[in-house]
Amino acid sequence: MLSEHHGFTREFPEFGEAIHALKSGSFEFARLLKAYDEINDEIGRIEAQIETPSDAYTEELKIRRVHLKDRLYAMVQAWSPDGG
Repeated sequence: MLSEHHGFTREFPEFGEAIHALKSGSFEFARLLKAYDEINDEIGRIEAQIETPSDAYTEELKIRRVHLKDRLYAMVQAWSPDGG
C-alpha cells in the first residue's frame, strides 16, 4: 500500500532541520534525495501491484534504495547548524 511508504524526511523527523538545510544548500544531497524518493515511490507502486516488474528488478530497486538511504543518512548526521 502506498501510504506505508514514507519519504526520507518522514522516516527521520529528528533530522528535519538538517534535511531542509541540505536540500537547499547541497546539490548532491538534493540529487540523492530526489533519486531516493523516486525509487521509494516506484517500490510502493510495485508493492501495491500497480506495476508488476520482475522480482529481480524489484530487488535491485530495494538495494539501490538502501544505498541511497545510507548516503543520505551519513550526510544528515554530518551536518551541523553552524554551516555544516
